[in-house]
Amino acid sequence: MITKAELLKCSIEMFTEIGSKHVTLDELANELGISKKTIYTFYKNKHDLVTASLECILGDFKKDINTIISENSNDPVLSVILIYEKGFGYLKYFKPSFLFGLEKYYPKASAKFYDFIEDFSSNVVFRLLRQAQENGSVKKNINLELLVKIYFFRMDNIVFKGNDLFDIYSKEDIFKYLIVYNLKGIITDGYTNPYFEEKSVSHS
Repeated sequence: MITKAELLKCSIEMFTEIGSKHVTLDELANELGISKKTIYTFYKNKHDLVTASLECILGDFKKDINTIISENSNDPVLSVILIYEKGFGYLKYFKPSFLFGLEKYYPKASAKFYDFIEDFSSNVVFRLLRQAQENGSVKKNINLELLVKIYFFRMDNIVFKGNDLFDIYSKEDIFKYLIVYNLKGIITDGYTNPYFEEKSVSHS
Protein backbone atom coordinates (compact mmCIF):
# COMPACT_ATOMS: atom_id res chain seq x y z
CA MET A 1 0.00 0.00 0.00
CA ILE A 2 1.38 3.39 -0.95
CA THR A 3 1.85 5.95 1.80
CA LYS A 4 0.63 9.53 1.78
CA ALA A 5 4.25 10.73 1.80
CA GLU A 6 5.05 8.64 -1.28
CA LEU A 7 2.00 10.01 -3.07
CA LEU A 8 3.01 13.58 -2.24
CA LYS A 9 6.60 13.03 -3.37
CA CYS A 10 5.50 11.70 -6.76
CA SER A 11 2.85 14.41 -7.12
CA ILE A 12 5.38 17.17 -6.45
CA GLU A 13 7.80 15.73 -9.00
CA MET A 14 5.14 15.45 -11.71
CA PHE A 15 3.29 18.71 -10.98
CA THR A 16 6.46 20.82 -10.91
CA GLU A 17 8.07 19.15 -13.90
CA ILE A 18 5.08 19.04 -16.25
CA GLY A 19 2.67 21.54 -14.72
CA SER A 20 -0.17 20.68 -12.36
CA LYS A 21 -2.89 21.21 -14.98
CA HIS A 22 -1.28 18.78 -17.41
CA VAL A 23 -0.98 15.88 -14.96
CA THR A 24 -4.14 13.84 -14.56
CA LEU A 25 -4.90 11.68 -11.55
CA ASP A 26 -4.98 8.69 -13.90
CA GLU A 27 -1.42 9.46 -15.01
CA LEU A 28 -0.33 9.91 -11.42
CA ALA A 29 -1.93 6.62 -10.44
CA ASN A 30 -0.25 4.83 -13.36
CA GLU A 31 3.12 6.30 -12.39
CA LEU A 32 2.69 4.94 -8.86
CA GLY A 33 1.19 1.64 -9.94
CA ILE A 34 -2.01 2.20 -7.99
CA SER A 35 -5.66 2.81 -8.79
CA LYS A 36 -7.11 6.32 -8.86
CA LYS A 37 -9.40 5.25 -6.00
CA THR A 38 -6.33 4.98 -3.77
CA ILE A 39 -5.56 8.65 -4.32
CA TYR A 40 -9.08 9.52 -3.19
CA THR A 41 -8.44 7.76 0.13
CA PHE A 42 -5.94 10.54 0.88
CA TYR A 43 -7.40 13.56 -0.93
CA LYS A 44 -10.92 14.54 -1.93
CA ASN A 45 -9.90 15.84 -5.35
CA LYS A 46 -7.01 17.05 -7.45
CA HIS A 47 -7.31 20.60 -6.11
CA ASP A 48 -6.61 19.32 -2.60
CA LEU A 49 -3.66 17.26 -3.84
CA VAL A 50 -2.12 20.22 -5.68
CA THR A 51 -2.56 22.41 -2.59
CA ALA A 52 -1.04 19.75 -0.33
CA SER A 53 1.91 19.36 -2.69
CA LEU A 54 2.60 23.08 -2.60
CA GLU A 55 2.22 23.18 1.19
CA CYS A 56 4.74 20.36 1.45
CA ILE A 57 7.33 22.29 -0.59
CA LEU A 58 6.77 25.50 1.35
CA GLY A 59 6.79 23.64 4.66
CA ASP A 60 10.22 22.19 3.93
CA PHE A 61 11.53 25.63 3.01
CA LYS A 62 10.12 27.14 6.20
CA LYS A 63 11.97 24.50 8.25
CA ASP A 64 15.20 25.35 6.42
CA ILE A 65 14.62 29.07 7.05
CA ASN A 66 14.08 28.55 10.78
CA THR A 67 17.19 26.36 11.04
CA ILE A 68 19.35 28.92 9.24
CA ILE A 69 18.13 31.79 11.42
CA SER A 70 18.64 29.86 14.66
CA GLU A 71 22.15 28.76 13.63
CA ASN A 72 23.18 32.31 12.63
CA SER A 73 21.30 34.38 15.17
CA ASN A 74 24.19 36.82 15.63
CA ASP A 75 24.56 37.56 11.91
CA PRO A 76 21.27 38.50 10.22
CA VAL A 77 22.95 39.51 6.94
CA LEU A 78 24.53 36.07 6.64
CA SER A 79 21.13 34.54 7.48
CA VAL A 80 19.54 36.37 4.52
CA ILE A 81 22.29 35.15 2.18
CA LEU A 82 22.04 31.55 3.38
CA ILE A 83 18.23 31.58 3.16
CA TYR A 84 18.33 32.73 -0.45
CA GLU A 85 21.07 30.29 -1.31
CA LYS A 86 18.83 27.55 0.03
CA GLY A 87 15.83 29.15 -1.67
CA PHE A 88 17.49 28.96 -5.06
CA GLY A 89 17.30 25.20 -4.70
CA TYR A 90 13.55 25.48 -4.23
CA LEU A 91 13.10 27.69 -7.31
CA LYS A 92 13.53 24.57 -9.43
CA TYR A 93 10.02 23.64 -8.27
CA PHE A 94 8.47 26.99 -9.18
CA LYS A 95 8.85 26.92 -12.94
CA PRO A 96 6.62 29.20 -15.02
CA SER A 97 4.41 26.29 -16.10
CA PHE A 98 3.79 25.30 -12.49
CA LEU A 99 3.09 28.84 -11.26
CA PHE A 100 0.89 29.63 -14.27
CA GLY A 101 -1.11 26.47 -13.62
CA LEU A 102 -1.64 27.47 -9.99
CA GLU A 103 -2.79 30.98 -10.89
CA LYS A 104 -5.18 29.87 -13.60
CA TYR A 105 -6.62 26.61 -12.31
CA TYR A 106 -5.90 26.25 -8.58
CA PRO A 107 -6.65 29.58 -6.86
CA LYS A 108 -6.49 28.14 -3.35
CA ALA A 109 -2.96 26.84 -3.89
CA SER A 110 -1.96 30.02 -5.71
CA ALA A 111 -3.18 32.16 -2.81
CA LYS A 112 -1.11 30.08 -0.38
CA PHE A 113 1.98 30.57 -2.52
CA TYR A 114 1.61 34.35 -2.70
CA ASP A 115 0.76 34.56 1.00
CA PHE A 116 4.01 32.74 1.70
CA ILE A 117 6.00 35.08 -0.56
CA GLU A 118 4.42 38.13 1.07
CA ASP A 119 5.12 36.87 4.58
CA PHE A 120 8.64 35.74 3.68
CA SER A 121 9.75 39.03 2.16
CA SER A 122 7.80 41.45 4.36
CA ASN A 123 8.46 39.68 7.63
CA VAL A 124 11.42 37.30 7.52
CA VAL A 125 13.76 39.18 5.16
CA PHE A 126 12.72 42.65 6.29
CA ARG A 127 13.04 41.71 9.95
CA LEU A 128 16.53 40.27 9.46
CA LEU A 129 17.72 43.33 7.54
CA ARG A 130 16.23 45.65 10.15
CA GLN A 131 18.08 43.69 12.83
CA ALA A 132 21.27 44.09 10.76
CA GLN A 133 20.65 47.82 10.46
CA GLU A 134 20.12 48.13 14.19
CA ASN A 135 23.35 46.29 14.99
CA GLY A 136 25.34 48.43 12.57
CA SER A 137 25.89 45.91 9.77
CA VAL A 138 23.61 47.74 7.29
CA LYS A 139 23.87 51.46 6.53
CA LYS A 140 21.42 53.61 8.47
CA ASN A 141 20.22 55.55 5.40
CA ILE A 142 18.94 52.46 3.57
CA ASN A 143 15.16 52.28 3.09
CA LEU A 144 14.73 48.61 3.89
CA GLU A 145 11.07 48.44 2.92
CA LEU A 146 11.85 49.74 -0.57
CA LEU A 147 14.91 47.54 -0.88
CA VAL A 148 12.93 44.40 -0.06
CA LYS A 149 10.16 45.29 -2.51
CA ILE A 150 12.61 45.93 -5.36
CA TYR A 151 15.04 43.07 -4.90
CA PHE A 152 13.55 40.41 -2.67
CA PHE A 153 9.76 40.32 -3.01
CA ARG A 154 9.08 38.30 -6.19
CA MET A 155 12.31 36.47 -6.90
CA ASP A 156 10.49 34.02 -9.16
CA ASN A 157 9.43 36.90 -11.43
CA ILE A 158 12.98 38.17 -11.70
CA VAL A 159 14.56 34.88 -12.70
CA PHE A 160 11.71 33.56 -14.88
CA LYS A 161 10.07 36.58 -16.50
CA GLY A 162 10.80 36.89 -20.22
CA ASN A 163 13.62 34.40 -20.24
CA ASP A 164 14.38 31.75 -17.67
CA LEU A 165 17.68 33.07 -16.34
CA PHE A 166 18.60 29.58 -15.18
CA ASP A 167 18.72 28.58 -18.85
CA ILE A 168 21.19 31.37 -19.61
CA TYR A 169 23.38 31.79 -16.52
CA SER A 170 24.67 29.52 -13.79
CA LYS A 171 22.83 29.36 -10.49
CA GLU A 172 26.00 30.65 -8.80
CA ASP A 173 26.15 33.77 -10.99
CA ILE A 174 22.45 34.57 -10.53
CA PHE A 175 22.83 34.13 -6.79
CA LYS A 176 25.84 36.47 -6.69
CA TYR A 177 24.22 39.25 -8.74
CA LEU A 178 20.75 39.13 -7.19
CA ILE A 179 21.66 38.52 -3.58
CA VAL A 180 25.32 38.90 -2.66
CA TYR A 181 26.14 41.99 -4.72
CA ASN A 182 22.92 43.78 -3.75
CA LEU A 183 23.56 43.17 -0.07
CA LYS A 184 27.22 44.10 -0.43
CA GLY A 185 26.12 47.56 -1.54
CA ILE A 186 24.19 48.30 1.66
CA ILE A 187 26.54 47.01 4.35
CA THR A 188 28.77 49.20 6.49
CA ASP A 189 32.55 49.25 6.19
CA GLY A 190 32.95 47.34 9.44
CA TYR A 191 30.93 44.31 8.36
CA THR A 192 32.01 41.35 6.27
CA ASN A 193 31.36 37.65 5.82
CA PRO A 194 32.89 34.98 3.54
CA TYR A 195 30.32 35.61 0.79
CA PHE A 196 31.58 39.17 0.38
CA GLU A 197 35.11 37.97 -0.33
CA GLU A 198 35.19 37.38 -4.09
CA LYS A 199 37.14 34.14 -3.95
CA SER A 200 34.70 32.61 -1.47
CA VAL A 201 31.37 33.68 -3.01
CA SER A 202 30.42 30.35 -4.61
CA HIS A 203 29.30 27.98 -1.86
CA SER A 204 26.70 25.83 -3.63
